[in-house]
Amino acid sequence: MSRRRASGAVEAGTDETAADETDATGALATGGRLAVVDRVCYALFARHASDRRHDADRKRYRGTALDTGFETYLARAYGLSWVVAVAVFFPALVVAAGAAPAVAAAVEARFGAALLSSGPTATPAPTPDSVGPLRTDRAALLVAIAVALLAKRATVAAAGLHLRWVVATRRTDIERTLPGAVRYLELLSSGSDEPRAMLRKAADGDAYGGTATSLRKALNAAKLAGSLDEGLRRVARDTPSRELLAPFLLKFRKHAATGDEALSAFLATERRMLSHRQDRARKRARRFLELLTELFVAVLVLPALLVIGATALSVVIPELLPPVSTPVGVVPTRAVVLYGAVAFLVAFGLAAAVAVGTLRPPSQRASYEVPTSPRAVLATAGRNPASTGVVAAGPAVALAAWLAVAGYTLVNVALLGYAAFAVPVGLVAARRTRIDDAKDRELADFVHAVSGHVAQGRPLAAAVDAVARDVDLGVLDDDVTDLAFALRSTTATEGVTGEVSDSVGGAVADGSTAVDVRGAAIERFVDRVGTPLAAGTLGLVTGALNAGGDADAVFETLRIEVGRLYSEQRALRSAMQPYIAVGWAAAVLVAGVVAVVNTQVVDAARLAEIAAASEAVTEPEGVYPELERFRLYVVTQATVLASGWFAGTAARGRYAALLHSGALVACCYVVFTVGGLV
Repeated sequence: MSRRRASGAVEAGTDETAADETDATGALATGGRLAVVDRVCYALFARHASDRRHDADRKRYRGTALDTGFETYLARAYGLSWVVAVAVFFPALVVAAGAAPAVAAAVEARFGAALLSSGPTATPAPTPDSVGPLRTDRAALLVAIAVALLAKRATVAAAGLHLRWVVATRRTDIERTLPGAVRYLELLSSGSDEPRAMLRKAADGDAYGGTATSLRKALNAAKLAGSLDEGLRRVARDTPSRELLAPFLLKFRKHAATGDEALSAFLATERRMLSHRQDRARKRARRFLELLTELFVAVLVLPALLVIGATALSVVIPELLPPVSTPVGVVPTRAVVLYGAVAFLVAFGLAAAVAVGTLRPPSQRASYEVPTSPRAVLATAGRNPASTGVVAAGPAVALAAWLAVAGYTLVNVALLGYAAFAVPVGLVAARRTRIDDAKDRELADFVHAVSGHVAQGRPLAAAVDAVARDVDLGVLDDDVTDLAFALRSTTATEGVTGEVSDSVGGAVADGSTAVDVRGAAIERFVDRVGTPLAAGTLGLVTGALNAGGDADAVFETLRIEVGRLYSEQRALRSAMQPYIAVGWAAAVLVAGVVAVVNTQVVDAARLAEIAAASEAVTEPEGVYPELERFRLYVVTQATVLASGWFAGTAARGRYAALLHSGALVACCYVVFTVGGLV
């Protein structure tokens, strides 16, 4: 009690000082884990942390979840800035020393007459070794020092920008995961857990990302201060999510002190509010996606049209496109336009794919991990796209090497090697996606059936056993049967626990062993299903039941949540179909236009007719039809590659982007090669 009074006596004005001291002591208390470089940097540059120009950085730092203290972070930034300054100084000195005589000569030629004035105070005329009173070597030294200092300041400023980026990323992560955490807390509120235990269970959830990190910080601060209110208040003050998490924590703190019923009502209201906010965010994302699609189609066609126009102009009026002098020699203007168009298409395709990927809810983004052992990689190559990527990389590289030896152009070697890698990975991902969709569909039916049995008063183990015996769940049959067997083992464990409890005088009276077995069984079921929907819904059951929550209410809430999320998945899949069609249509349109140009314009007979009919054509023999066709083919391949990335990301994500882009590249190669268009 005395510890709690002493902790609660800490005033708000001393919070920042305490946090600063914690950062400093935390940086030094890590002992052997601190590298020697960190110790040296801390000793030399930690004093800069108290400068007023770093007050904004200190405030941003409190919104991050970095492991190091602020003084250590800033000391590293200053140490790196000196390394950058030294690394920049010597090249800058060499360049400045080499350019100084030429600059001095240019200054002499330009301003020599003005500098040579009459009178006793005349300024000395510049020479190749000096500019007035300043020698060129000293001028080069001053320039190098100035450049090094600018690089040093830029490095420190970049550290501040990095903090800003980390804060923005963490704010996005918190706002993404807070609705799920609130739904979980609402389920826990139906049990007997106190607010601190509820927050601990939510903080231990892997699915809640930045929100779980903030809750862990609040619990750690509460342990130090001796008061949960104080821990929540500190995190609400420092969190980067000022609009969502900060008011939620303050309201949670207020309602937790009022009572369990008030807390449950608040969590239900907060869940509905966050759901409405998510709906509005999805609508805004769809409107943005519509604008992005229009921009993508408009911009995607421009490079191909630009290359076609440059080719036509070179045929009609060659003088309009003179060669361009570059550091590697004289390059035809059409080649510069080609390389620029290809680079632009690839960069724009990647940017559009990333933008579309960010609009997809994180719960609907498939992610796979590569197994640790080579044997497991080979064993899972047929059902894990990440393993398929590892296995397919070798044959793709071998195919590219064979094509290069066989005399294929470098462009076709790269494109066919990419297709050989992307298509198998995409096919396995598509197969895995179909299986996951079937699991999610059956999972909704499974939860609905179990909820009905639980509502009739059956225990969870009996309900799952009845569903496994009476309901056909397709791809989930084996998983549900395994879950039913594990839960029956839980029932047996409860009986054994009760007997042991009686024999030892009640030493084991809470049934914790049974609770652990039941939780492990549900977690194993979630891992076997392996879909984001299962992880985000069934993972809530264990904590709610362990907290003593009413099983009927828990499963009824779970049934509603699974149905809502599954409906959102289907709605998103239907909404993305037009954008997939747009990506493919854009690729087919550009390929068709280029095919028509290759057959009707870029032809020796056609060029001769144009030369005979137009007096503007002075050198029709300077245009090589085969070269022009190949350039248009390269632009077409870049276009279909970007279209495949866009369409695939809109469909399912990055693995589907590999499938769509690889298939489009392979189809484009077959059509142009078989049709004699290249």
